[in-house]
Amino acid sequence: MTIKALVVDDSVVIRRLVVQVLEAEPDFEVVGMAANGKIALTKTEQLNPDIVIMDVEMPEMNGIEAVRELRKRGTRTPIIMFSTLTERGALATIDALSAGASDYVAKPSNMGSVTESLHAVAEQLVPKIRALVSARRQPRSALTMMRASTQPATTATGTGLLASQNRRESVAAPAAPTGPAPQLRPTPKPHPIRAVVLGCSTGGPEALSRVVAGLIEPLPVPVVVVQHMPPVFTKQLAARLNNLGPHRVTEAQQGEELRAGTIHIAPGDWHLKLAQQGVSVTCELVQSEPVNYCRPSVDVLFQSAHELYGGELLSVVLTGMGSDGRVGAGLIAQAGGTVIVQDQATSVVWGMPGAVATAGFAHRIVPIDEIAPTIARVVAATQRATGQK
Repeated sequence: MTIKALVVDDSVVIRRLVVQVLEAEPDFEVVGMAANGKIALTKTEQLNPDIVIMDVEMPEMNGIEAVRELRKRGTRTPIIMFSTLTERGALATIDALSAGASDYVAKPSNMGSVTESLHAVAEQLVPKIRALVSARRQPRSALTMMRASTQPATTATGTGLLASQNRRESVAAPAAPTGPAPQLRPTPKPHPIRAVVLGCSTGGPEALSRVVAGLIEPLPVPVVVVQHMPPVFTKQLAARLNNLGPHRVTEAQQGEELRAGTIHIAPGDWHLKLAQQGVSVTCELVQSEPVNYCRPSVDVLFQSAHELYGGELLSVVLTGMGSDGRVGAGLIAQAGGTVIVQDQATSVVWGMPGAVATAGFAHRIVPIDEIAPTIARVVAATQRATGQK
């Protein structure tokens, strides 16, 4: 089935570059172009594209304003922001994701040739389009009925929460599972939890905002996060999340000590591992080869946490493309730790959480607004049962 795309950018050169990338795919069709957000609003209604590729900075109406207005009108079409790899571009992209954009792609910079630029854009853009459109087209499955075992539904609250009704409407419809429905693992025996480790990708900034704002009291253990993002973007993400709740949220630094009540986010282009330094546990940043095509990688974090803590962990996998985190979550589950994943209905792309769930590693599958209270309950319950303080 043909994927219809609308390309929105005020630069003729960039529009041509994106169109050339898309038209190289046999099942893609560029049905329209727009030079600013105002024109994009009209063309989205007229052309009903399957995907919108949207520049951030444009005259008359910028990309953030256009995304916000499209979501206000009830448009559920996935929107991928096309952003520069600068501090200003990163901040604007985080704003766009907060307004309801589905994902983003970095504009090529310092490329030696047009061919290199085309390859760089295609490598990022094409897989994201396919994943988002596939999730949007496929019907809601029976799996969306699976919840957190017998846990009651709970809604995250907080005045700092970025989520709004308009942005809830922007979540893509879930993709139906291609294999048998996953079987939840039996609830593990009460065990100490010394850290919470969390991974996410596509749709992750929005999901993280709900989790951070939903943790209304500081956890008595540290939280370590891998969100697939480039450099600069993770720093801006941490700064934004730092304003949403009682936790201190920071981009992890080399040698930084893990502390209770702090959320440490892996910096873009660096794997984040945990290391024992005397009586403390610290962050170790390495630039070894990408894992699962990612750096930072969720599996790298999860595996290093498993090597250090064994099963004394709570691991969480949120929305994202691919299967990063499946291997590490399996190690944690098999060691006696607890694994929870975001459900299909509230995931922008049910790739990463779905991979963990269908592998049989998840103890609970819960909607995004139940993730934070579930984390708080699991940590509190295990501490009571094991006598931790």
